[in-house]
Amino acid sequence: MLTSFLGRRFGPVLAVIAGVLSSLVSLPAAAQEDYRLGTGDLLRITVFGEADLSGEFKVSDTGTVSVPLIGEVSAEGLTASQLEVSITDALQPDYLISPSVGVEVLNYRPFFIMGEVRNPGSYPYVSGISVVEAVALAGGFTYRARTGEVFVRRAGADSDSEQLVSVSVPVLPGDVIRVRERFF
Repeated sequence: MLTSFLGRRFGPVLAVIAGVLSSLVSLPAAAQEDYRLGTGDLLRITVFGEADLSGEFKVSDTGTVSVPLIGEVSAEGLTASQLEVSITDALQPDYLISPSVGVEVLNYRPFFIMGEVRNPGSYPYVSGISVVEAVALAGGFTYRARTGEVFVRRAGADSDSEQLVSVSVPVLPGDVIRVRERFF
């Protein structure tokens, strides 16, 4: 009896979560070109023909990536292609002749959800997720939630730049979602 109650009560939420988690963790090609790297992103850096210089690297809390031979390279706020140019420039004069570098984002930084949801916190970014699906991942709205008033602060924006959004708006890596409390 308890199992059927839980299935009826949480079945739709679990179905949404399963669907969201089964999708690929990548941004569409156009979004990847504009995507700005940030703390927590996991990158694959490939220096063609140089296996010792290639590998997976995480953007540190200071916004840098530690690359063998050249050390710390600033990555925060750059696109993947801009980071490729920075690494190429650092390698070229002293270490390699005409290096060819590729940068790919393997895992995007998480998004955060707080306020009137059952399980506020940090969640791994999933491609194509909307605000309502993010709320579902966080266990759904609480009974006190003001479901029509959800605010999003985009990654890298000032803390004062929250915007009231529709629940169908897509979530981006590093976003902070806040669900307000209703008074009555």
